[in-house]
Amino acid sequence: MFEDLERYKSLDFYARQTVEGFITGLHRSPFHGFSVEFAEHRQYSPGESTRNIDWKLYGRTDKLFVKRFEEETNLRCQLVIDHSGSMLLPTEGQGDMRHPNKLTFACYAAAVLSELLVRQRDAFGLSLVSEGIDLQTDCRSSRAFQQYILKLLEAELQPVEKGKGTVSGKGETNRRTQITEALHLTAERLHRRSMVVIFTDALVKPEDHDPLMDALRHLRHCKHEVLLFHTLHHAQEVEFDFANRPTEFIDLESGRHLKVMPSEVVAHYRDIMHRQTSDLKKHAIQYRIDYQPIDVGLGMEQVLLPYLLKRSKHN
Repeated sequence: MFEDLERYKSLDFYARQTVEGFITGLHRSPFHGFSVEFAEHRQYSPGESTRNIDWKLYGRTDKLFVKRFEEETNLRCQLVIDHSGSMLLPTEGQGDMRHPNKLTFACYAAAVLSELLVRQRDAFGLSLVSEGIDLQTDCRSSRAFQQYILKLLEAELQPVEKGKGTVSGKGETNRRTQITEALHLTAERLHRRSMVVIFTDALVKPEDHDPLMDALRHLRHCKHEVLLFHTLHHAQEVEFDFANRPTEFIDLESGRHLKVMPSEVVAHYRDIMHRQTSDLKKHAIQYRIDYQPIDVGLGMEQVLLPYLLKRSKHN
């Protein structure tokens, strides 16, 4: 029963608990120096959240008032998730944060970042990309908007339907990895200087590698700060850790089947992955993009710490 609760508990609950635990564990608050400008009070309306009630004022007046804040935010952040077919590896990890696949980890990470952003009253939006921009929201900073974003993320976490093409509420297994055009469009559509946080496995065809680098450079050319989370399943995609027996691999985008003996291809595979990853990291450094490798088998700290460092630099 506990495992079922762990699997299906809401993104909202997970995000709040993760952020609370992370902040508690830090010796010094990551929000030190991040100010929120106070504007005025308004009378509390029964039924609304008690989060912003001014209890000190209540002690003086015996009346409930809510703090209101300036609409201006410190930061605008666009959370970009590659939800193409390759992000569904391994498919049995869809929606299960105990053993997540890449898309599941990215959605949970985006939910956690949304919690940090809304606490700082930073404006944020969500983009889901594959061959183009499949969804892109405006940037807002309210709790109500965060709940809308979490609903969109939860729709991406629906379990795999065995024997069928669909792997999420919004997508298909054959949705291709071609985010180059989506990143170009993102660079143009974000009219105000923003932080762009990208979750992608960057698994593109060799001929699409240079165009992908150009798209990342385009974001920087438009004065956007970029934090690139290179999201991979380390055991399977980096180490190619499979039992040494005839194994059939299925391309989640093209549907192509290939049967090989892992021991016969592992050295060549690792060499290709190492070169591609090193090249991506090298170009990220060249373009002043913060590059962070992500192993979906590890914890959320690998997302939170780099984000907070980037957030502090932005100020």
